Amino acid sequence: MNYPIYLDYNATTPCEQEVIEAMLPYFSQHFGNAASKAHPFGWLAEEAVENAREQVAQLIAAKSKEIVFTSGATEAINLAIQGTFEVYKGEKQHYISCQTEHKAVLDALKAIEKRGAEVTLLPVDPYGQLDLENLKSQIRPHTKMIALMWANNETGIIHPVEQISKIAEEHQVIFFTDAVQAVGKIPVKTEGIHLMAFSAHKFYGPKGVGALYIRHNHPLPKPLPIIVGGGHEKGFRSGTLNVPGIVGMGKAAELRQMSIIDEAGKLAKLRDLLEVNLLTISGTSLNGSKENRLSHVTNIAFGGVEGEELLRSINKKIAVSSGSACSSISPKPSHVLAAMGLSNDLGRASIRFSLGKFTQEEDIRSCIEHVNTVLEQLRD
Repeated sequence: MNYPIYLDYNATTPCEQEVIEAMLPYFSQHFGNAASKAHPFGWLAEEAVENAREQVAQLIAAKSKEIVFTSGATEAINLAIQGTFEVYKGEKQHYISCQTEHKAVLDALKAIEKRGAEVTLLPVDPYGQLDLENLKSQIRPHTKMIALMWANNETGIIHPVEQISKIAEEHQVIFFTDAVQAVGKIPVKTEGIHLMAFSAHKFYGPKGVGALYIRHNHPLPKPLPIIVGGGHEKGFRSGTLNVPGIVGMGKAAELRQMSIIDEAGKLAKLRDLLEVNLLTISGTSLNGSKENRLSHVTNIAFGGVEGEELLRSINKKIAVSSGSACSSISPKPSHVLAAMGLSNDLGRASIRFSLGKFTQEEDIRSCIEHVNTVLEQLRD
């Protein structure tokens, strides 16, 4: 198939060949159920799962017992938020998050809001950044959780997680972070964090597997399960484990540990080449800040053109998106860009370019040329 150049790595990444090779035996030769304790098929599957658990834990500087495997980040987010709501059921509850969070977080918060929780969504400035003094001012005596992402999926803006964790610790509030766009892309440590969700397919692992980090040896409570039926994963998440997927996630985590720093430098140079050239085009502007952001992401607004036609035309040769893959089926402008103050028209005419390990300089130069051609045609 004649695919376009792929610059949508924030939506998903291809599996590394080594990841695929690590997974394959667990579809056929080593097909056992990790919960089967009576024979070698189960023993081998369980051993593979525990090895992967250790690999994933090392990627985020955690203990292996703090990793709970899930079907992906959306499930992990729901376990964190709805599971915490269940812990405090019957009490007055307040949750603090942000207007620019991923829909998985916002929708989980809406679900508990319908069940009686109070939810505060913090605003951001025109660069997508939080005011930490405002965060502090919103904490109430019955605040149970601060839920703020590590890095934004649309703009690449990195929130000051270390400072946020200190605020949460000072007020004895659970700090949950959606780290889907951070894990495997920048160095991540769990110090000061109570709950953290992430997903394998964002760092060259398979789809359909993710994890929730749950901090141990801390007085604040752990979430209650939202999926029951067997007590798997120490009771946090019942269901037969996806052994091939978990093995793939572990292998991907191991590979990312060895390449994060060098790759980030390479991608920053390519991203800057793309960004500098596109911003010389009349009517373009950067969405977000050039500071404190992921090295492989740029989000650019293209004034004077209709957004849907722009996206359709660019995607003929360059695979990009106008925001989160989970929200791209919606014709509405990005809620992230709207929160940053962009008009609906400019929000629709904004494109997220996200690079990855297989992106080459020739891809970037082809992209620059194609975007220029598209804009000339649409503006004519």
